[in-house]
Amino acid sequence: MSEHPLDQDKTPCEAWIDGASSGNPGPAGAGVVIKKDGETLGTWQEFLGQATNNVAEYRSLILALRKSIELKIARLVVYTDSELLYRQLTGRYRVRNQRLKELFAEVRELLKHFKTFSIKHIPREQNREADRLAQAARRRR
Repeated sequence: MSEHPLDQDKTPCEAWIDGASSGNPGPAGAGVVIKKDGETLGTWQEFLGQATNNVAEYRSLILALRKSIELKIARLVVYTDSELLYRQLTGRYRVRNQRLKELFAEVRELLKHFKTFSIKHIPREQNREADRLAQAARRRR
């Protein structure tokens, strides 16, 4: 793996992610905020079409990983309020749903681009910015 510009100080970047779906399944969106040392490197939102909330959560993680790779981030900490996503990625829950298995496999492939990766579960109240982006994307249709 070649050296990354944001890898010099060994401090990880942080990504706050959220997925939103109304109707479950219904119109869905993903929201991502990526920061380094408290400074926002970028915010993204994506309309996902019809999806369940769990699919939207995975798609928000995939969006965050792809944007981090584009930014040449080597070390990443992801913050999510999705207990299911957190527990599946940390191995506490098995991934049983076929669609989530596909998304989980995609996440595992993307994680190969990072020197370090961790995911942390946070209360919904600490994830307002990503939630706002996901809700806005969901309404875009």
